[in-house]
Amino acid sequence: MRYFNYLTNEEEQSYFHSLPKQFNNYADKEVIAHAIGAALYMPATKDNIADDLVAAKHEGLVSMVIDLEDAVGDNQLEYAEETLKGTLNKISRYISVGLLSPDHIPLIFIRVRSVNQFGRLLSCFGEEMEYITGFVFPKFNVETGEEYLKQLDHYNQNKDSDAPILYGMPILETSDIIYREKRTETLLSISKLLHQYKPYILNVRIGATDFSSLFGLRRSPENTIYDIGVIRDCIADIVNVFGRMDNHYVISGPVWEYFKSDRVFKPQLRQTPFEESMGKHGRRLRMDYINRYVDGLIREVAMDKENGIIGKTIIHPTHIKPVQSMFVVTHEEYMDALHIIENSQGDLGVMKSYYSNKMNEFKPHLTWARRIMIRSNIYGVLNENQNFTCLLAEERESAYV
Repeated sequence: MRYFNYLTNEEEQSYFHSLPKQFNNYADKEVIAHAIGAALYMPATKDNIADDLVAAKHEGLVSMVIDLEDAVGDNQLEYAEETLKGTLNKISRYISVGLLSPDHIPLIFIRVRSVNQFGRLLSCFGEEMEYITGFVFPKFNVETGEEYLKQLDHYNQNKDSDAPILYGMPILETSDIIYREKRTETLLSISKLLHQYKPYILNVRIGATDFSSLFGLRRSPENTIYDIGVIRDCIADIVNVFGRMDNHYVISGPVWEYFKSDRVFKPQLRQTPFEESMGKHGRRLRMDYINRYVDGLIREVAMDKENGIIGKTIIHPTHIKPVQSMFVVTHEEYMDALHIIENSQGDLGVMKSYYSNKMNEFKPHLTWARRIMIRSNIYGVLNENQNFTCLLAEERESAYV
């Protein structure tokens, strides 16, 4: 699997200073954790997932979550589990007959709804486990979380030596996290628990929809989750506990749930980045994204990044490219990071940046620089004259001529 592998060689040369690198679910944990990117949720009742992978229906798809929890009605649970087994069997069969290449299988996660279900799935899956990167644990707390992680640890301790590690991704979304009087104690308790199983914790994910429901709130498509004060404050505390460098986990941002809506405020996408990257075709591309109401999503991902959050849950295929494009490293970011790392040996403390528009302080900025380099290997580095908009076009530039 590789990001933006649908581009032509000509487009790759035009857009990228450094191309994204290949990875799969056998890769180093740090790589996989940062590579989840736009995780597309699909209900486990969907019976054509494997066929869609063969057809490459969703261009750019790199990670997906097959959902057995909120996306499945209580009366459909047994059917959903059987359909999930069928999906994994199909994937295995399609690979064996050459219809599907292992290099084109996205990172696959399964969101379970209970500890008992998790244990049942672990015991009934066979060779199909090879294609599962991990499980998502909803409404994670210390009590149920410990049961999830004990089972996860037991599986990994007893799996075949050549099988990939199975990872867990807890979702923080319960009342004892969002309610101020319980938050600090709960977050620290969860942090202590996760530390015991850290080799198997891939992401800490934020469930802002459940948080919002506890207050009867829902963000509009023209605002970001950071515009809801009570959610913003909670996200800040989650980052404070799990994002600090002496206790660092990759934190993934909350779901963006809109793919069409009515507009009240002015669009939030500036014209300049589109025109700089795509010339006369940029204005049409910008309007395409505005008309599909994705400008709020792009702004929220920008805010996620500013807060140290990498990756996002998505519920519609049209969100894949906007989210992924925002995680590509710009040429300026890359040159700054390279400059900082190369000069962090103690001979100098600060220097003017490659772009001559800022000062790079080598000690304070070193951790940031290392994280940029991780992203650059996974998502690539854009050319000096490019920005994220070059990767947004649904059709090739020739289609606009």
